[in-house]
Amino acid sequence: MGTDALARLAEERVNHRFKGLPPDADGLTVGELAAQRRNLFTGGFATPVLALSAERLEHNLALMETYAARHGLAFAPHGKTSMAPQLFRRQIERGAWGITLAVPHQVRVARRFGVERVFLANELVDAAALKWISAELDADPGFRFVCYVDSVRGVELMDAALRGASRPLDVVVELGAGEGARTGARTEAECTAVADAVAGTRTLRLVGVAGYEGEVPRADPERVRAWLRRLVALAAGFDAAGRFAGLEEIVVSAGGSAWFDAVADVFAGIPELSAPVLRLLRSGAYVSHDDGHYREVTPFNRVPEEGALEPAFRLWAQVVSRPSAGQAFANAGKRDAAHDLDLPFAQVVRAGGAERPAAGITVTGLSDQHTWLRTDDEAELEVGDWVGMGLSHPCTSFDKWQLIPLAEADGTVVDYVRTFF
Repeated sequence: MGTDALARLAEERVNHRFKGLPPDADGLTVGELAAQRRNLFTGGFATPVLALSAERLEHNLALMETYAARHGLAFAPHGKTSMAPQLFRRQIERGAWGITLAVPHQVRVARRFGVERVFLANELVDAAALKWISAELDADPGFRFVCYVDSVRGVELMDAALRGASRPLDVVVELGAGEGARTGARTEAECTAVADAVAGTRTLRLVGVAGYEGEVPRADPERVRAWLRRLVALAAGFDAAGRFAGLEEIVVSAGGSAWFDAVADVFAGIPELSAPVLRLLRSGAYVSHDDGHYREVTPFNRVPEEGALEPAFRLWAQVVSRPSAGQAFANAGKRDAAHDLDLPFAQVVRAGGAERPAAGITVTGLSDQHTWLRTDDEAELEVGDWVGMGLSHPCTSFDKWQLIPLAEADGTVVDYVRTFF
């Protein structure tokens, strides 16, 4: 996928645009800096700096590859988590069917870097974006694009924007996860009306059904599986009605990062349909995992024999103020750390070249550029020490850093991951 464009990422010049990188690296290309294999702690990096663990990233990629294969699932991980084409490539090399995205800008990034299959988990009604996607489909016979439809009005807008297209746009009817949930038609009758509207166009082709089980109200295993069974029944009903006639495959898709075990269980029971079924899982947060939200809700907690994901991010900040025995401040803030679900977690302190657990140190708040730390009697912390923090919710970690060091366990930085938000 897009090897030339990916290779050109290494030719980008390092400068003031990229937080945390060594000031004396200005003017080097990313590739030249990576080749120096500098150490994150002694190589001139400036705090705050976010690092991605090379070993844990590889572990997580391998684990989800084997999980999807074991359960007979195709995998289109949600790329909006990272928006990092280098990670897209590694996921596809690990057997991913394609990449899931949410908005047109993200599709443009994916196409720029050669992604051949995109699942857009949203109804797309922007005329300019639809015309661009249509042009991409016309120009590249190998490009596969699938997106949601969840309303008759949406179908009408899409049809109007796509008039004259030479290839129909593949769509899946989105079944909403329940009243008060996010997007999606709420009832099977509404889904049928949307499917009828698609059938009345020449610009759209119905290829399946989809949804997002993470929005099931008061989600628990029973409620999530009940909704997934509705989704499967909707696909079977559409097929029995001849709505998928002539397709080479039928798409049935779900799967965030909290309930993919339920998706695997229910999708294993999809009955034989008139064409092979593409059982498409879309979990994305697994790439870096986290030390908060997803660590608590990962399906691997419920099914430990399947393995375990590992948190791969660590944010390093430096103590810049120690105004009292019970308080300290480090130089990372809301612009550096994910904070939409949980605050960062103090994990280790680094001083004098040695690391120790962050005993007695608790993150209590974030200002724009400061981490508020409460320090108990057992805390050993001085101005100048580095504090390594785990983060919650990778979806809002990648977007704060444009160029992220990929570091081995000893601190050796072996590459840099470029993001596009």
